[in-house]
Amino acid sequence: MADQTPVQIAWVTTDLDATENALTTLLGARKWVRVPDVHFGPETCTYRGRPADFTADISFSYAGDTQLELIAPVAGDSVYSEFLDRAGAGLHHICREVDDIDAAIGPAEVVQRGTMPGGMEFAYVSAHSAGVPYIEFAHIPPEIRVFFDYVKQEQQ
Repeated sequence: MADQTPVQIAWVTTDLDATENALTTLLGARKWVRVPDVHFGPETCTYRGRPADFTADISFSYAGDTQLELIAPVAGDSVYSEFLDRAGAGLHHICREVDDIDAAIGPAEVVQRGTMPGGMEFAYVSAHSAGVPYIEFAHIPPEIRVFFDYVKQEQQ
């Protein structure tokens, strides 16, 4: 069973270098691992109830046991580009790992949902009343866990 505590804090940015540098200084992240041009296609992702087609550059690190994720939208409409348009760069979501996304979501408003390349299922729900724009629920398969373990090991 997945841990019920948040496993990730994520920011949306227009400048991965500057955000990496700031969080390295502020949170002690040592090394960032970038994954450029991650494509989310309409066959695996929805945004506000419609098929989505977008690309983002993503960077990962760790501060202790907490994963740090930076997302820089490149093309297409998504929960990330919408956030930049409305609020500018900043804290975007926290993520909680779950075994069953549908059960975790319950009646919450799903803003974006899909499956990442590599098979990680995710869903973003609006969480403004909790003081953060979104909460992401994620089911992390073994293939993605191996990658996350690699990123974490790079911090040592």
